[in-house]
Amino acid sequence: MMQMFFYFSDKVVLLFDFWKTHTPAGMVLSVLVIMLLAVLYEFIKVGKAKVLQYTMPPSIASSISQETLREPERASINTGLEQLSSSPKNWFSWHVVQTLLHVVQVVLGYLVMLAVMSYNTWIFLGVIAGSAIGYYIAYPLLSPR
Repeated sequence: MMQMFFYFSDKVVLLFDFWKTHTPAGMVLSVLVIMLLAVLYEFIKVGKAKVLQYTMPPSIASSISQETLREPERASINTGLEQLSSSPKNWFSWHVVQTLLHVVQVVLGYLVMLAVMSYNTWIFLGVIAGSAIGYYIAYPLLSPR
């Protein structure tokens, strides 16, 4: 019977029937793998944001050059939107990339959540540590261009 409360143990079955730990070394390895999954989840979140940042703002930002700012009556913000919509193939390819990143993020998120639902405290702490490490490393990469 599965326990429905947090417990400390080196014996746990994670995600799949073949992923069983019975030793402290196995638990350490499992915690490291789960930590890496949590770090990867944070990087994918940042990657999705970067792709979105890359697709939308450049088209708008490119329309607002110094020349445009000096002659506002000759240009408008809509030129950036027209640039984005003028290449549907480019937009479609970026949309496919965003969709694939979203699918990977959802799958990783559910795997990490299911690992936490093993109610093993070591695994839970690994997820927390991996998420913190991933956030600390990945989010500075999201700085504006």
